[in-house]
Amino acid sequence: MPAPQAAMMKELAKLKFKGHAIKLATNWKQPMGAAASQYNQAFKPTEFVGVVSPLALFMPSSMNKYHTDTVNEISSNFAKYIDGICEAICSAWSQWQSTATLVGVVVNAITAAGGQVVGPPLFPLIMASAPKAKPQELRYSNAIATAISTAWLSYTATIKVPGLPWYPAFAAFPGPFAPPMPNVPMPVVTLTQVTASVMATALKGMMIGNLGDPLALHHQALFDSISHAFEKCFQIWQVSTQVTNVLGMGPIPTFAPPVVPVGPVVGGTGNMTPGGFV
Repeated sequence: MPAPQAAMMKELAKLKFKGHAIKLATNWKQPMGAAASQYNQAFKPTEFVGVVSPLALFMPSSMNKYHTDTVNEISSNFAKYIDGICEAICSAWSQWQSTATLVGVVVNAITAAGGQVVGPPLFPLIMASAPKAKPQELRYSNAIATAISTAWLSYTATIKVPGLPWYPAFAAFPGPFAPPMPNVPMPVVTLTQVTASVMATALKGMMIGNLGDPLALHHQALFDSISHAFEKCFQIWQVSTQVTNVLGMGPIPTFAPPVVPVGPVVGGTGNMTPGGFV
């Protein structure tokens, strides 16, 4: 399938963020005793009950209009950032998928094994369209893009073909050399791979470390949300994306007509054309 759609990643991230149930104002407590009387006198009757947007990512500490207005404003800012960074991640993922290849696959008879994935780093692709108009946006985007790019490189470096029956025609080919033939398409999940680096826990930890600012507002919830959404989209991508157009070829050393008119490919190779992950 195409790279994950931004709409899905955005909604997953926002849902996860809302699940943190962060209240604004932080550490606010309802006044008691004499302070309560002063508090009640400080506001007009209409200011005691505000309206919270159903799309708000934060919760108000009270229904005071100033609290609900703050929640709506900050929620809007964070939602716009989440939308922007998810769009940037998905755009980068799509660009990677359209250019990445699987090369160096070893072909023997019907079986394909080994190989390595080669593709561009995600960091510059993400940062090309990531939110960065404000200094804090730039810092968040750098932390996220660096983590995802590093994790993706670690993940793709582990991908190997584990001896799959990709070339049935190569079991008994009628000629001295089998010409390039595409593999039998199979999902990415059938390949050998180590996914630990692209799981939410690892990604969140890298993002926090990259930011290096424990006082940055709501950064842990933000990074947790983006990491969670990325992991979910990755898991869907794994099972729905096909490995195609790995063109296998190779010699048939036992071919000796008319005594041996067909034979298996031995020591052949397979290389994917760019865009073979579909």
